[in-house]
Amino acid sequence: MTQWVENPTGGRDRGPVALVRAWVEILSRPRRFFRTGVAPGDQAPGLVFAATVVLFEEVSRYAVVKLAQRGLLSTGPFDYPAIGGFSPGVAVLALFAILVFVTPATVHLTAALQTLLLLPVASDRGGVSETVQVMCYAMAPCLLAGLPNAEVRVLVTAWGAGLYLLGTAVIHNIRLPVAAIVGAVPAAIIFGYGFRGFQALSVLVADYGF
Repeated sequence: MTQWVENPTGGRDRGPVALVRAWVEILSRPRRFFRTGVAPGDQAPGLVFAATVVLFEEVSRYAVVKLAQRGLLSTGPFDYPAIGGFSPGVAVLALFAILVFVTPATVHLTAALQTLLLLPVASDRGGVSETVQVMCYAMAPCLLAGLPNAEVRVLVTAWGAGLYLLGTAVIHNIRLPVAAIVGAVPAAIIFGYGFRGFQALSVLVADYGF
C-alpha cells in the first residue's frame, strides 16, 4: 500500500523542491496535475505531501496557543485542544504519532471507503493507490487550516474538498457531478472533520445569526 516506485511513469519527483512545485501546481493547474502527476502505485510522494501539510497545520495550531497564552494573539471562537495545549516534548511525540500513524491510516481507510462507493458508477476507475494520491494532494490548501479564522478555514477546507472531487472525476473517469455524489462522504471525513471545516462553518453560521 505504501510502495515507493523507483521509476514511476508520470509520478512525482522527490525532495523539498518537488513538494513546493506540487503545491503550486495543484493550486494553479489542478486538472492537469491530476492527469500527469498521479501514477499507479506511486503513493509515497503523496503521503509525504499530506504529512507536510498536516505538519504545517498542526505546528501553526501549537503556535497559536502559545501566542495566545502570552496575550499576543486570540484563538477567536475556536478551542484549541490536541497538540496546541501540550508541552513542547509531548507536542513533538503527539505530532510524530499524527504524521506517522494517524494521517496515513485515515487516508487509507477513507480511500478504501471511496473505492467501495465508486464500484457501482466507475467501471474504468483507477486503483486505491491513485485515490490515496488524489486525497493527499487535495489537502494542499489546508496548509492554513490551523489559523484561528473561521473564514480562512472554511475557504481552505472547501477548496480542498473541491480539489478532491475534481481529482476523483479525473482519475476515475467519471463526470464531476457523479464524483461529487460518490466523493461527498470521503471529502466530509477528510476536510469537514479532519481539518475541522464543519466546526468553522458552524462558527460562521452562528456569527451571521443563523
